[in-house]
Amino acid sequence: MDCIFCKIAQGLVPSQKLYEDSSIVAFNDINPAAPVHILVVPREHIPSAAAIREGHYALMGHIWTKIPVLAKKHGLEQFRVVTNAGQHAGQTVEHLHFHILGGHKLNAALG
Repeated sequence: MDCIFCKIAQGLVPSQKLYEDSSIVAFNDINPAAPVHILVVPREHIPSAAAIREGHYALMGHIWTKIPVLAKKHGLEQFRVVTNAGQHAGQTVEHLHFHILGGHKLNAALG
């Protein structure tokens, strides 16, 4: 497979890993959009949020419980979490990933 995030998760490509366990890896984004910009990636290759299925419940719960732990560990009390589904939504790597962004006041988002 030629997926950069799969290769990072397997340890084949160097990264600044901040956390890893049997199902996820978290590392610093190489092109940060905020002072703190962490990517949380499942080890399982899931192309995007549009490909999440019922069998992914436990994995998604695990990711969403680790996100605030990672944010707090890196000094964020307030942060944004973003995931994109498809190129038109801004997804540049076809592997599900969550961006944790913070460290300064972020522009207002929809919602």
